[in-house]
Amino acid sequence: MELLSTPHSIEINNITCDSFRISWAMDVGDLDRVTHYFIDLNKKENKNSNKFKHRDVPTKLVAKAVALPMTVRGHWFLSPRTEYSVAVQTAVKQSDGEYLVSGWSETIEFCTGDYAKEHLAQLQEKAELIAGRMLRFSVFYRNHTKEYFQHVRIHSGNVMKPYLKDNSGSHGSPTSGMLHGIFFSCNTEFNTGQPPQDSPYGRYRLQIPAQRLFGPNTNLYFADFYCMYTAYHYVILVLAPKGSPGGELVYRHAQDIILEIIYTEPVDLSLGVLGEISGHQLMSLSTADAKKDPSCKTCNISVGR
Repeated sequence: MELLSTPHSIEINNITCDSFRISWAMDVGDLDRVTHYFIDLNKKENKNSNKFKHRDVPTKLVAKAVALPMTVRGHWFLSPRTEYSVAVQTAVKQSDGEYLVSGWSETIEFCTGDYAKEHLAQLQEKAELIAGRMLRFSVFYRNHTKEYFQHVRIHSGNVMKPYLKDNSGSHGSPTSGMLHGIFFSCNTEFNTGQPPQDSPYGRYRLQIPAQRLFGPNTNLYFADFYCMYTAYHYVILVLAPKGSPGGELVYRHAQDIILEIIYTEPVDLSLGVLGEISGHQLMSLSTADAKKDPSCKTCNISVGR
């Protein structure tokens, strides 16, 4: 049987967090002969790869020949915002069950996208399912070191400046490495109604009355839902002011999740009260650059990890 030509001129487009469309060129004489496509898909490792996750193995996909371009989709082998390399091979299945194959094409690289709105909606629905009852709170608070707050006072005119969010949380969250803001917490202890005395971020706490950061003219966005190989689950919301605050609101947080807020504007320390907490700095609860547990059925959805 005549040999097959090697595929060439690969093109990839319509890339999402868990799919892409691929096409290539081959000799006209092969179009009616080819019965199958082999796709060699490999994840590019980097220094920030999740060390707790099993190493990804190369994925060899086999598909029956269809008109090109074809869509490759699968959350079990594609993760959001991840670099991959891909090469293709064509084949003819013979009467004895063996394959006559072409040579492998050139290898090209691409990067998958972030979660789309529908994926974030799925995450939000999962978060709401485990949220538990709502508890009132009255302050947003930010814990940090004594040196941090001294630096804000001396070098930043008493104003905390928004900074770029790290890559903690869901790998596909569109806020990771993209959004500038300031993290705050609002969870309270069930028995006291007050913020907990322990914190992973530092022994000094700035408490700001909730209405000073969140009012009727504040935009509220869901950003993420994840865990870090523990029983604790985290929800990230974004507060983005669109006008001057006003009005009386009642503030509540869900009992069964740890709620963190990203405030997108500078915050003056004079808006709140700074003091030292009496508890411990529990570093194990820090979410800084934390990697999401991809095996958790509670906070993962049916697209990339």
